[in-house]
Amino acid sequence: MTRFDAVVLAGGAARRLGGADKPALSVGGRALLDRVLDACADAGRAVVVGGRRATARHVVWAREEPPGGGPLAALDAGVRHVQADTVVVLGGDLPFLDAATVRGLVDALDGARTDGGRVEAALAVDADGRDQPLVAAYRTEPLRREIALIAAEHGRLSGLPLRLLTQELDIARVPGRPLASFDCDTWEDLAVARARIREHGTVLDEWITAVKAELGIELDVDTGVLLDLARDAAHGVARPAAPLTTFLVGYAAAKAQDAGPDAVAEAAQKAAALAARWAQETPDGSGAG
Repeated sequence: MTRFDAVVLAGGAARRLGGADKPALSVGGRALLDRVLDACADAGRAVVVGGRRATARHVVWAREEPPGGGPLAALDAGVRHVQADTVVVLGGDLPFLDAATVRGLVDALDGARTDGGRVEAALAVDADGRDQPLVAAYRTEPLRREIALIAAEHGRLSGLPLRLLTQELDIARVPGRPLASFDCDTWEDLAVARARIREHGTVLDEWITAVKAELGIELDVDTGVLLDLARDAAHGVARPAAPLTTFLVGYAAAKAQDAGPDAVAEAAQKAAALAARWAQETPDGSGAG
């Protein structure tokens, strides 16, 4: 049994976006849905409730009846495919959701206790103190139980609000990471997300994350080491040497017996030392760049 599965709700009508295909809208060059799926990469099974489309990882598809029946109906359709004892439930339009947030919710659910025993859900809480039921981890069986009780009481799930579900569960509230629950409901929201991802302090991290996802690479490296190497190659040799050198470092690391972060660091150190020796041979010791 895997630690958790994930259900991503991606079938809304996107009325405030004029009916646009919201899961396919991109932030940082990646579809919103793929960004959410990347954040729950540790899930044993990812279930997406919505229209079928190409995705960055394998998913199980589900659809609420009737289509467009709202979040409770969609959650009911998705949770039917869950196999793990814990399920993370996410909206499909969260551009800044990350794996740390998902792990934190699962950890909180595992560790939290009430007078009656273990809690049944761990919900992220945004900066304004609002519960985020679509950035949350739930125990699967209590979730199914409450959905069934709501359906029996109201005779339907279509059109019902999620608060009917959360008000009946024993909940732990987890302060959300900055922007983790920021969603893209309007074109203005989308513009804000696209601008934020290019902010000076985070743009390189966002870009590296996007490239690794695009190339299917799961490798954490010290980007500062590579940037220093690029600088040394540019100044000690010539500007075009910077991208070529970092490429060769990556290639060398990939061919190493242990092709991990340590291999990258070792190759970068060797190339940096070479660039320093190269620079020392110029008349003023500053290189030819």
